[in-house]
Amino acid sequence: MNLEEIKQKMFDKLEPSGWSRVFKSFIFSNYFDEILTKLWNLSQEDKRFTPPLKQVFRAFEECPYDKLQVVFIGQDPYPQLGVADGISFSCSNTGKVQPSLRYIFEEIERTVYQGFPSHQEPDLKRWSNQGILMLNTALTVEVGNIGSHYNIWKPFTAYLLDWLNNYNPGLVYIYMGKKAEEWSELTNNNNHKFTVKHPASAAYTGSKWDSNDIFNKVSKIVKENSGQTITW
Repeated sequence: MNLEEIKQKMFDKLEPSGWSRVFKSFIFSNYFDEILTKLWNLSQEDKRFTPPLKQVFRAFEECPYDKLQVVFIGQDPYPQLGVADGISFSCSNTGKVQPSLRYIFEEIERTVYQGFPSHQEPDLKRWSNQGILMLNTALTVEVGNIGSHYNIWKPFTAYLLDWLNNYNPGLVYIYMGKKAEEWSELTNNNNHKFTVKHPASAAYTGSKWDSNDIFNKVSKIVKENSGQTITW
């Protein structure tokens, strides 16, 4: 494994969306070397992870930095092999809507569109393109082992949220689940911050996911801040 080549390729893919200037110092640091080395070592132990490296930064590639207004924070990518595509809750690799995303879509139809059908495309890059960063606290996960890479990505997540807190005031943050909520202290109180249950909580119990009307709340703030109407 040539670390420098891998890092350069990942860095280059971030340039079109403008995130390269955000991550340059981190990608070319020992912290990122350690992350990549740990992932490599785990793969050599036959502990496969998802998504593949080529999709790890897809949430940033599809979300133009200059358009950034909203940050949704989940926990892990989907732990099934071949499902996660680098954008949290998105599942474009299979084209099949996963349970967590289905609950999200149902809640959007109920609260935003009052029962009328909404977009059901499993690739959430359409949200990313509107300035909505769909982030997980860990960008990879061992196949079938939820939470396994949380500590590996801690330095990255801390770096990112610290950067956004310092250079992007006024963002809307939605922490989805208790693991995501642990990071809320890294963002200032003057930001719009919301905490909701993770959609998987409803998937596990077979109940309806209550988003606390988060999608309408986010739409209202974005409209007031930029005049933009979010298409969910």
